[in-house]
Amino acid sequence: MEQKQNFIVGIHPVTEALESDKNIEKVMFRQGMEGPQFRVLLDQLRDKGIQVQFAPQERLNRLTKANHQGVIAFLPQIEYVTLDKFTISEKERDTLPLVLILDGISDVRNFGAIARSAECAGAHGIILPAKGSASVNADSIKTSAGALLRIPVCKVSNVREAIFFLKAGGYTIFSSTERAESTIYQANFKVPTAIILGSEDRGVSRSALELSDHHVRIPMAGQISSLNVSAAASVILFEILRQRSV
Repeated sequence: MEQKQNFIVGIHPVTEALESDKNIEKVMFRQGMEGPQFRVLLDQLRDKGIQVQFAPQERLNRLTKANHQGVIAFLPQIEYVTLDKFTISEKERDTLPLVLILDGISDVRNFGAIARSAECAGAHGIILPAKGSASVNADSIKTSAGALLRIPVCKVSNVREAIFFLKAGGYTIFSSTERAESTIYQANFKVPTAIILGSEDRGVSRSALELSDHHVRIPMAGQISSLNVSAAASVILFEILRQRSV
């Protein structure tokens, strides 16, 4: 996938880009902005689940010398794929499909580390909700060692949409949760597989858990009850790879 580093400046160009369904990663506003046009744009961004950030004037000035009018919209550094990317039949693949669904993982370094493990383990893509998820930016790309430029990434309006779509395509949905009775070593991953990973503070959302086919956990022997989410992703991914290699 081609890396991009584009942005749009000015309240009118950003509004036009939004209304023409331009893919916008986030919008940065100058702190203290007011006015009816600003309010309308802010409401539109929040309705679409686009990340909004407020920053001092000096920070916006460092990003561009153009007349930004206190508004900078950042375009994605990669081309996101659609869910259709993951509907390829088993007969068309050399390996069983494997995708990750990241449910509320907002830390860019965790996101990058997960992407790196996913690419190394041969996963076919990463799915994340548009709202509340980490961005594909310089930090996440660097942490992923470039994996985010290689592995397909899909943004959806919500996790439920992805689950329903993948189930209809024949995937089995596994949620990673420390409250599961079954371990990853008891699960059968020799099927088209989607793994849901949740944020470290909240875990996988209740609605995603209810829609999942199976709940699995990583067994622990120490006194700390859970792993960092990127470490947990690695353990699960390479257990899947091990199962599929024997």
